[in-house]
Amino acid sequence: MPGLALADAGPVLERLAPALLLSDVDGTLVGRDGSLLADLDGKPTLVAAEALVAAQVAGLEVVLVSGRTAAQLRETGRLLGTRDAIAELGTVLVRGREEELVWGDAPRDLGACPAEALERSGALAVLLEGFAGRLEPHTPWHLGRCGTFLLRGQAEVAEADALLAGHGLGWARLLDNGRLRGAYPHLGPGPAHAYHLLPGGVSKAGTAAAYLAGRGLDRAQVAAIGDSPADLELAGVAGAKVSAATGWPSGFDWRAAGARLVESC
Repeated sequence: MPGLALADAGPVLERLAPALLLSDVDGTLVGRDGSLLADLDGKPTLVAAEALVAAQVAGLEVVLVSGRTAAQLRETGRLLGTRDAIAELGTVLVRGREEELVWGDAPRDLGACPAEALERSGALAVLLEGFAGRLEPHTPWHLGRCGTFLLRGQAEVAEADALLAGHGLGWARLLDNGRLRGAYPHLGPGPAHAYHLLPGGVSKAGTAAAYLAGRGLDRAQVAAIGDSPADLELAGVAGAKVSAATGWPSGFDWRAAGARLVESC
C-alpha cells in the first residue's frame, strides 16, 4: 500500500497484534555518536529510552537489526534489555549466546567467514581501486567483522555492482546503509554514506524472515522500524514497517511527523 504518515496510520496499526519489533540501531534507536540519551543533533532526550520501556511493559519484544557486529549488538542488548539480534546486515544471526553465519552466495573455500571471502577474493580491492578517493574503510568500525566489510564515502551502488561483476565477482554486492553524520571532505563534496560489501543473497529481511519462521511468528505479529535503504526490505516480513526520515533537525520520536508507515499487511 502507499506510504502513510505515521500520525494517520492508526486504523492500519490497530489491525495488527505485534509481539516483536525489528529495530534498526544507528539513526533510528540511538542519536548522535550512538547515544541512547541524545537525539541526532546531540541534544539530551529520553524519547528512545521511554519507548523501550513502554515496549517492555506492553510485552513487545525488541530484536535489534543492524550493520553493527554481533559483539557490538550483544553489548548493546545487555544495556537495553534485548536478547536476540540480526547483525552485519543479516550475515550474522544472534540467538542469545549463539551466533550463526549466513553465507549467501559467498564461496566457502576462501576463508572461515564471509568477510574473509570478500577480502581474499579481491572484491574489496576492486572497490577501493575503482572508487579511489571516494571510498575507504570506515575506521575504526571496520574491524572485528565476519560477515561484511564496512566502507564509507560516496559511490553509486549500481556502478559498484557492475564493477564487481566485470571482475567475475558477481556474487558480491555493495549496499548503501545510510548517510553518515560526520564530515569526510576528502571523499568528495556532500554527505558521505556508510556502505557494506557483502555476499549476494543475504539481507536484513532474508535473515529476519528465517528467524521469524523459526519462532513461528507471522507478519501480523511483527513490526519493523529503520531509516536506511537496507531497512526498506523489512516491509516484506513485517506487518507494519515504519521508515524514519533521514536528516531530521532534531529528535527521533517514532510517532512524530517524518516517520512513515511504508507498507502493511
